[in-house]
Amino acid sequence: MGCINEITGHTKLTGLLGSPVAHSISPLMHNESFRQLGLDYVYLCFDVPENNLKTAFEGLKKLNAAGFNCTMPDKTLICQFLDELSPAASMIGAVNTVINDNGKFIGHNTDGIGYMQSAVNAGFDIIGSTMTLLGAGGAASSILVQAAIDGVKKINVFSLKDKFWNKAERMVESVNQNTDCEVSLFELGNDSVLADSIANSQILTNATSAGMAPNTELCLIHDKEMLRKDLIVSDIIYNPMETKLLKLAKEQGCRTFNGLYMLLYQGAAAFKIWTGKEMPVEHIKKLYFDK
Repeated sequence: MGCINEITGHTKLTGLLGSPVAHSISPLMHNESFRQLGLDYVYLCFDVPENNLKTAFEGLKKLNAAGFNCTMPDKTLICQFLDELSPAASMIGAVNTVINDNGKFIGHNTDGIGYMQSAVNAGFDIIGSTMTLLGAGGAASSILVQAAIDGVKKINVFSLKDKFWNKAERMVESVNQNTDCEVSLFELGNDSVLADSIANSQILTNATSAGMAPNTELCLIHDKEMLRKDLIVSDIIYNPMETKLLKLAKEQGCRTFNGLYMLLYQGAAAFKIWTGKEMPVEHIKKLYFDK
């Protein structure tokens, strides 16, 4: 085990398409996992803005790449080039993982899987519960769909009424039609409605960029009294590791977790889609995450 370190004539290509990508931890995670399991794969980063995505994808098809990840700004646009989408990716309208299945390129979205597994990793069972979800963008959509598929009972989504509102409405309708979860969409900004939702939820999740560096003072919860002691509060941000929301939650005695392990577990889900094997997550966690 761990013997594959050199690229051979049989090496299978995987990688990341997006822009920018140079900061990504994904090559470290995946290449170390390939080495640990003795798999003849390699993972590279390709800086591909949207205007070059079609050409890059056609090139990867011709090269018979085993699969690849997509990050911003390519997650939505890639859908139109693929042969098939998973049920979750279809509802979300975005793809972060593509597999070459004997020449058929199939899109998946593992971001929501990563979030749900990170909740388990933090020691929380949210199946059958009610969630208040802040945001309706890409990450929020992934969490919404996967949480609904996995069995979260009710999700109240709060979003700005911006140019993406109509898309959010269509997604909520799709989730209501295709899962047993009851989803409602509310405009972000009415604190009394938000407070009522949180009061009736087991978990509050911030899936927006509010609070991310460098704008670390931003927080969508304006009154910490909304946060009661038995509430779980999560934030998909991991820079900083503790956002203003998580600080307020801890002051109120809430249990919390951030987005760091969502990043790990979405990668682990992609790894399994490509290789059929489990990523050695404990090893990767100690190596790159638990610092």
